[in-house]
Amino acid sequence: MNSTSKSKNLWNLFWKLANPKVFMGWSGRWLPWLSLLAVLFLGSGLIWGFFFTPDDIRQGSTVKIIYLHVPAALMAINGYLLMFAGSLMWLIRRQHVSVLAAKAAAPVGMTMTLIALATGAIWGQPMWGTYWVWDPRLTSFFIMFFFYAGYIALWAAIDDDDKAADLTSVLALVGLVFALLSRYAVLFWNQGLHQGTTVTLVDGAKQENISDVFFQPLLLTMVGFGLLFLTLLLIGTRTGLRMRRLKVLEVRERMQ
Repeated sequence: MNSTSKSKNLWNLFWKLANPKVFMGWSGRWLPWLSLLAVLFLGSGLIWGFFFTPDDIRQGSTVKIIYLHVPAALMAINGYLLMFAGSLMWLIRRQHVSVLAAKAAAPVGMTMTLIALATGAIWGQPMWGTYWVWDPRLTSFFIMFFFYAGYIALWAAIDDDDKAADLTSVLALVGLVFALLSRYAVLFWNQGLHQGTTVTLVDGAKQENISDVFFQPLLLTMVGFGLLFLTLLLIGTRTGLRMRRLKVLEVRERMQ
């Protein structure tokens, strides 16, 4: 099967999952496995990282906060990108599954952002001598948190679900710039205390800016955080679809 056929099949699968009935069936089958894998990867990565890796020659034991900070920051940014994609799809195609997935991603992404901000401050104090600096990358990340919070608050403030979906989707699109700056600010501004990317791709090859002894458990926690995010996303989307179905049934009962 060539790459074009694979892309076409993935695209067809994607649109099939936009059907609520298909999504509920698919997610119901995969949720137990995703939950199990999330626990295994996250648990093994954190135990390995915190208890079986040495102290860093310069940072000491504080380097181990990397196993929470880096995966949380990664999922905070990618969670916003997912929220953006779901919102954009709603505005273009009016797909309820996509906007409910965006809605479900928001509280998980905001929690990841809080974890990254808190662990970054704890890590930054012994490394930089301060808990916070108005670094371009940190500032963009901080503003992204408020877009998460505003998105959630806007959903809660509007009773009409379709109107709420429209307005929150526009807000998600506006906030995309800060999610991108959180990821790529180091490419535009050389100043700032925040270090560069831990793992990068150079000419298609992985380049690690970290020793293997720290990178291997970090990779497990990154996968674990990703699986945890996906698990919570599916649970939240399934809940949103059920709540929407209940509202439809309530409206039908009142009309009878």
